Amino acid sequence: MEPASPGRPSRAAFLLSQLGAVASSRFAVRTREIGLSPSDAGVIRLLGREPGLSQRSLADRLGAVPSRVVSLIDSLQERGLVERTRSNADRRNYELHLTDAGTAVLRELREIAEKHEAELLAPLNREQIAQLGFLLAQLAAGHGLDADLHRDVAREPVVRESRVGSRPA
Repeated sequence: MEPASPGRPSRAAFLLSQLGAVASSRFAVRTREIGLSPSDAGVIRLLGREPGLSQRSLADRLGAVPSRVVSLIDSLQERGLVERTRSNADRRNYELHLTDAGTAVLRELREIAEKHEAELLAPLNREQIAQLGFLLAQLAAGHGLDADLHRDVAREPVVRESRVGSRPA
């Protein structure tokens, strides 16, 4: 690909979107191989970092409705990866913890993530990888993104005026 030239936009947002789609798709294939969805993997990773997180806090972190999180946790619990325990601090809440099997899956996910990242970044040298990581972290922080997970960032669709009349495009 040619670098941007004067008068020609860099198309950085488009390229980030394109790479994000490729990375997400490839990661989904890898997680499916061990019987998980990317959402399952994200929850397992987050609970590995923050054991005892409540279902409500998890829903807030994910930007998801609590009922969606309940079904996600139900599924992980049925597979023996996550357990719910009543909170000692607030008996109305459940704390979420990885089981031993969940911890083993987390280790497997870490290996998958390392291989995934290495393959995705293979065209770059170490210095370029470090620079890219720094710049992406700066962009993510500048947009208020959570460095640990993908939030449910569904927004209202943008409706544009059609050039051939006044109906939405």
